[in-house]
Amino acid sequence: MPQKPNHHLISEEQTKFLSGPRSRLDEFWFSFKVFYQFIKAFRSMHFIGSCVTVFGSARFKEDNEHYQKAVEVGKALANLGFTTMTGGGPGIMEAANRGAYEAGGYSVGCNIILPFEQSPNLYLHKWIDIPYFFVRKVVLVKYSYAFIVFPGGMGTLDELFESLTLIQTGIIKNFPVIIFGKEYHKNIQAHLQTMLKEGTISPGDLDLVHFTDSVDDMVAHLNAYAVEKFRLVKKPYKKHWWFGEFGKNVAPLKKI
Repeated sequence: MPQKPNHHLISEEQTKFLSGPRSRLDEFWFSFKVFYQFIKAFRSMHFIGSCVTVFGSARFKEDNEHYQKAVEVGKALANLGFTTMTGGGPGIMEAANRGAYEAGGYSVGCNIILPFEQSPNLYLHKWIDIPYFFVRKVVLVKYSYAFIVFPGGMGTLDELFESLTLIQTGIIKNFPVIIFGKEYHKNIQAHLQTMLKEGTISPGDLDLVHFTDSVDDMVAHLNAYAVEKFRLVKKPYKKHWWFGEFGKNVAPLKKI
């Protein structure tokens, strides 16, 4: 039986890395482990198809209105043909994965390894455990054609604004960013207007985000700014046995 990673040692390792220069050997060894995590993630996620990544709080329970809305969103993404990707944990992540899973769509997660042990939720066809936050964020962005942001805490805001920064600076294409919960996020809307007024963002930057409370509105927005824009079609992916890639093929959206 494989040993579970020591989460406290992993956390301590990252703390040491971010605390300043260490020996060259230590820096090289850490870099090698990061490289290994990237390769493992890329190999595991290569055939999952065109994703929409859903961000949101891990703290919401099943009876919460945001959880229930995220289930609807996961179902809608499955019906559109997208693979639903989340951070793989509880709360909003579980809800979106659950909606996709129960609707017959493909559901994947990038679970973070933490000292307090976040476990993958039960509604995942595939998941990977990633020890480093920055590796995880790259994977959550790399395979997605849109980002959906639900109410959440600091981690959710970090993911939101990192995605927006990558789009604003042209590092990734102008993928739609849809923010659910107008009331919850009203202060973000107000702050964006303040940033525009002060000249720290451009008028066009306001078009990078779409605020809504409606699943139907989300579907229309994704159809216009993801499916049609990037010419996505449903097409099966074929795995290659000589790379050791076995398992069930999926038929999500694919760019043509």
